[in-house]
Amino acid sequence: MTGSLLNAGAIVVGGLLGLLLGSRLPEKMKQSVLLILGIFTLLYGIQMFLETENALIPLLSILAGVMVGEWVDLETRLKKLASIWEERFSSSTKNSSISNDGTHGFSQNRLMQGFITTSLIYCSGPMSILGAIQNGLTGDISTLTVKSILDGFASLAFASSLGVGVVFSSIPVLVYQGSIAIFAGQIQRVLTTSMINELTAVGGIILVSLAISSFLEIKTVRTVNLLPALLLVPFFTWLFELI
Repeated sequence: MTGSLLNAGAIVVGGLLGLLLGSRLPEKMKQSVLLILGIFTLLYGIQMFLETENALIPLLSILAGVMVGEWVDLETRLKKLASIWEERFSSSTKNSSISNDGTHGFSQNRLMQGFITTSLIYCSGPMSILGAIQNGLTGDISTLTVKSILDGFASLAFASSLGVGVVFSSIPVLVYQGSIAIFAGQIQRVLTTSMINELTAVGGIILVSLAISSFLEIKTVRTVNLLPALLLVPFFTWLFELI
């Protein structure tokens, strides 16, 4: 839960700063921060991969996982689901927030729009799932720390245009990531040390792909479609232990 608390706190701080400072943060500074975070994520992903005891296990897990992810088109489905939820909440808010002078209605609609939009953004990415699993299994919050910095800067930017609703998006982030971390902590009891090491290695590959695609923008990778690999790691580890 520590990483999730840190993430939620970063969103609150970033959102409050955004309300105070508006959009005064220089664009060059934002770009430099993202670049440094991208380089760190790349190197940290490589370090995680080196935890593997047998490189064939993460290789087979990633290959099988991406095949499953591409087959069901997981990334597109998640994006569509997020869009549907955003449209539904936005339309219901518009219908319910009309008042006589329109001022209160506009304020409430803006609050809900900021809350819904940023909640979906912060909860739908691969770092959210991967970081929470890593935190629950090993207690390592490095991935969620990087995500916290990213979300903090994003909240600063969003709050200047979407208002205080951005600050409240910290609540679903805490509940969502915290639940995943708690669940991961429970299944840790049935996972061997080798399985956890291979899960770490596969997580490293996913982080490298995220750095290459989202931060450094070297090559587009549908990173979300790699996530099924995490479910396959225990099976391949068990299989190799039998051989």
